[in-house]
Amino acid sequence: MSSFKGRALSLLGIHKDFHELSLRVRVALSQLPLFTAVAVLMPLVLIIKPSAFTDPALLTGLALIGILSALSVGVAWEKYFQPAYWIIPILDFVAIGFLYNAVRPEVTGTVLLSVFPVFWLAWSGHAPKTAALLTVTGSLLIVWSPPLLAGSTRPEDYLSVLMMAVVNLLVHKAASVMTLSADGQQLALEQKDRALKTSLQDSRRRAQLLDAVLEAIDVGVIVLAKDGHVMLMNSRQLATHALALPADDKSAEADLLLFEQDGHTPVPPEDRPLARAMRREAFSDCLISIGRGPGQRAMAVSARPLLDEHGEFNGSVMAFSDVTDMLRALRAKDDFVASVSHELRTPLTSIIGYLDLALDADEDQLHPQLRSSLEVTLRNAERLLVIVSDLLTTASGSVHLERTELCLGELATCVAGSAQPRAQAAGVELRLDIPEPVRGSFDQVRLQQVLDNLLSNAIKYSPDGGTVTVRVRREGELAVLEVQDQGIGMTEAEQAEVFTRFFRSAAVKKAAIPGVGLGLGITRDIVEAHGGRVTVSSRPGAGSVFRVELPRESCARQVGAAG
Repeated sequence: MSSFKGRALSLLGIHKDFHELSLRVRVALSQLPLFTAVAVLMPLVLIIKPSAFTDPALLTGLALIGILSALSVGVAWEKYFQPAYWIIPILDFVAIGFLYNAVRPEVTGTVLLSVFPVFWLAWSGHAPKTAALLTVTGSLLIVWSPPLLAGSTRPEDYLSVLMMAVVNLLVHKAASVMTLSADGQQLALEQKDRALKTSLQDSRRRAQLLDAVLEAIDVGVIVLAKDGHVMLMNSRQLATHALALPADDKSAEADLLLFEQDGHTPVPPEDRPLARAMRREAFSDCLISIGRGPGQRAMAVSARPLLDEHGEFNGSVMAFSDVTDMLRALRAKDDFVASVSHELRTPLTSIIGYLDLALDADEDQLHPQLRSSLEVTLRNAERLLVIVSDLLTTASGSVHLERTELCLGELATCVAGSAQPRAQAAGVELRLDIPEPVRGSFDQVRLQQVLDNLLSNAIKYSPDGGTVTVRVRREGELAVLEVQDQGIGMTEAEQAEVFTRFFRSAAVKKAAIPGVGLGLGITRDIVEAHGGRVTVSSRPGAGSVFRVELPRESCARQVGAAG
């Protein structure tokens, strides 16, 4: 129905939907078909029954049609109550009745003009029951007007034309159903149109927001389609890309100036970030150098694949973070730490040496109070030397191993013996659980450092005393060391950070337990250099268990310390 109206309006040069027009225009357009049909009918009447033009009924009907058509155009129907314009189709029935009486029986089909007000009442959509009643009443007025005017009382004169009223009623019902369906479709289309406009506006706002974010962040971003072409590149990445272009401005990926971390070795084409991203790899913090000379920048590159609704590869997002200044700061920090540590180590070694000589003197040569003070000084100097050694290990960035055949049980017994005085002073009982000899190829000095770090922490973080247990056992091809305490313990969040350099938990800081947070980080580096791993399990207030797993076979691999 709505498409029919749309085509009809197009013929009249109107390019809007019927419901979008003003009420006055809709009323005029609804009257137009009847006016046109009457205009076409009159020449036929002039040919078939010219005498009808002298009939007052015909002239009255034509005058009424003309007046009603003029009113439909001239009246501002929007100012009146909604069904006020029904006066037009109601009086159309009267006008058609006059015409029907004037031209019958010579001009057949005049009564069919009643279909137009019937359709109009149906299309209006107002008060459908009242409209149906008006349809029947108007139709009966037209077909019963001849016998009524003739004063006929014969039932057959009225029953013979009753079918016309029934047909018009059925036409009204059919048109009403079609109108309701069309209105429902129109309403659904309007709702979808509003939803689409809202969605489009949201999409535009999100696109503007995304553009603003991409331009504001200090990270280069590239979005790749599944065929590898660049769909999006923010201004930050445009500058980075310009830095990677060679002198001849070749923009092919294989020609870009991408180097390894040393800044000199070109990255092979298959290992370049874009090639890896198009292989659907997800990676983070891939360090490369871009460009040459003084303008070269270090970049940390990350990538994540994009998947469509079926889980298929649909491209990739890449982020380029400039870490040049951070790497320079880290190098400067490491150089500073190494330099200061070296400067401190020499005088500390000398101080400890002279303190040892002084303490080696006979007891009668040193006053007891002076000896006690020297011993305190020696302990603090040795502690400071350990810190300096840890700083040097951290600054060196690598752990070098000298492997020998070693019995871990004997090493653990030796380290526990050295820690016994500290344990007694802290009220801690040391226990050894070594059921059998466990041998392997290890660096004795480094593993002694591991055990000493773990034992020192276990004693230090057991302020209320308790028991510290050292276990050594064999599990398949692994040598396992465990150090268990009954100290203050850690939360899950603290366990995740415990091997990070300079990390100290809140409980340790609150208890003012001395330390700088390097021991466990160095322990992890030494264990990983052996090809093993170190883990921790702990609960606040219930102590901790540090577990070291080492492969017992000889391993030539040396792993760089995480720094």
